[in-house]
Amino acid sequence: MNVPRNVLWFEVLLYLSLTLDAVSVAFQDRTPAPGATEQAISVSTLIAGALILMLVYFVRLAAQQRKNWPRWVLIAVLVLSVISLMQMIGSKGLEFASAVEIVSCALTAAGLYFSFTGDAVGWFDA
Repeated sequence: MNVPRNVLWFEVLLYLSLTLDAVSVAFQDRTPAPGATEQAISVSTLIAGALILMLVYFVRLAAQQRKNWPRWVLIAVLVLSVISLMQMIGSKGLEFASAVEIVSCALTAAGLYFSFTGDAVGWFDA
């Protein structure tokens, strides 16, 4: 089965975005602070990793198994990420971590755009 070009772009861009997110989580500051214990930081890191793996599964479901609903879940996650990013920039200003998140959101938005345009239109099952 030949995967349409726009679906391939969707898959590549979303995997790039998720790889960037995984690298970002890997290099996060894990120094315990008064408001965050080592255990809370570890749990937060594990949750972030599990979420990234779940999103990788959703991209696979959409691109390889032609499911439509994961694309809508990915759009909802993108919207929540953009809201979180705006709050982070509003409270801390523009930092390296927020710049990485901006690139990740842009890659996700571009990938999702490709999943709804061109030869990808008839690919996904309802």
